[in-house]
Amino acid sequence: MRDPYEVVRRVRVTEKGTMLSEKFNQYQLEVARDANKIEIRHAVEKLFKVRVLAVNTRHVRGKARRERTLAFGRTPSWKKAIVTLREGDKINLE
Repeated sequence: MRDPYEVVRRVRVTEKGTMLSEKFNQYQLEVARDANKIEIRHAVEKLFKVRVLAVNTRHVRGKARRERTLAFGRTPSWKKAIVTLREGDKINLE
């Protein structure tokens, strides 16, 4: 198994993520692009000391960005994981 800090990059705090955590006990994470669901589950359980019920993943494509000139670039693509925790478990975001 890989180091959990290589798999989980950061916990995403957004309006949608806050709603998911309040209603369904789910948390959004930015994870390594080559991480699979089993690695994500083990990393979250080890880092945050919680029990994971389910892991859903998706690839988020980078967006095209343009500056004032004709030059443009892209934001990087990344992988999102939505982790469902057992009832009573929480990830402390403070």
